Amino acid sequence: TGEELKAADWAKQVCANGVPMGGDLMAATEGQIPSLLVQARKDPDGANLDRIQVVKGWLDANGETYEQVFDVSWSDPDQRIRGADGKVPSVGSSVNEREATYTNAIGAPILTGYWKDPAFDPTQKAFYYVRVMEIPTPTWLAYDRKNYNLHDEMPATAPYTSQERAYTSPIWYNPS
Repeated sequence: TGEELKAADWAKQVCANGVPMGGDLMAATEGQIPSLLVQARKDPDGANLDRIQVVKGWLDANGETYEQVFDVSWSDPDQRIRGADGKVPSVGSSVNEREATYTNAIGAPILTGYWKDPAFDPTQKAFYYVRVMEIPTPTWLAYDRKNYNLHDEMPATAPYTSQERAYTSPIWYNPS
């Protein structure tokens, strides 16, 4: 229900009562809807986190596949409000491309969230996985440009920032 997040040992409760990433959900009984409790922590030496997303994929009756991305948790939720389209605006960037630096002045070190499938169809095969996005950081191309003093030789249109991502294994839902 999401109330588990209020408990000090919520992760232990979820592991005891839930399905781990990479696992299978079998046919849902009436009224059951898949829900996920998620938490991500930044790498101690890395960039802060921008957001946690759930990616849902499903197979319709004609065998066509679809995917939809849902923003579940994000840094600065008071400043970045989900839009009418369900999407959260960009976290921004602290990258200095010329110096190949960034700061953790934006983003969050830990994100936690609860998500319940808003369009669950118990008759459709589906999968769910979580994607965690960091704040933008310099690319290796930016570091090379700075370290080898190649500012005049490198194209201005080259990508000097990127937004790293981490993915979980999916959870599979099979109605049969």
